[in-house]
Amino acid sequence: MQRQGSIGGSAAFRVRVAGGVLLVAHLAFVAWLTLRPLDVPWVMPANLRPFAGIRADLALGWPEAVRPIGEKLALLAPLGVLLPMVGGRLTVSPLVSLLRTAAAGALLSLGIELLQTGVPGQVVDVDSLFLNTAGVALAHLALVPAGRSWLRRRTTACPPRAPLLVEEPAQGRTPTIPRVGIAPWSDVLPPSSP
Repeated sequence: MQRQGSIGGSAAFRVRVAGGVLLVAHLAFVAWLTLRPLDVPWVMPANLRPFAGIRADLALGWPEAVRPIGEKLALLAPLGVLLPMVGGRLTVSPLVSLLRTAAAGALLSLGIELLQTGVPGQVVDVDSLFLNTAGVALAHLALVPAGRSWLRRRTTACPPRAPLLVEEPAQGRTPTIPRVGIAPWSDVLPPSSP
């Protein structure tokens, strides 16, 4: 059974499978990158003050700030496209889709930050949570509405082909059941008493 507003038929299946495979591959890469122990002699303390790390990066100047901020924006940004791709819906409110995708990105980023508390050499940074979520939302805004619009136009311009109707050979006469007559009311009702 097809969900309302989904991409139709085997195309939907292929899109969902491709999205699922790419999503798993990306999450494996993110886990390897963010949760592997690092052998470093010294690490910065955890940053639990919102926007303190971003301000510190910006204090170094724009050329030096672009790399760390860009890395945090780009880390989970593919989720902004892959999560709706796995869902496979064409007709959904853009705001609801954005909120759902950004919330999933925020929860995943929070999970990564919480898991990093037990990994040697990895530092917890609340600004990573904000920037990762912003990266997911920006990627979603940049690509998903345009992609859905393009797919909707494509499906309405080229409606799916109707399946070929193959007429089955006749298998003989349909059996009929003989009708049974109905008894008159006088035979069914009990005699009335005077």
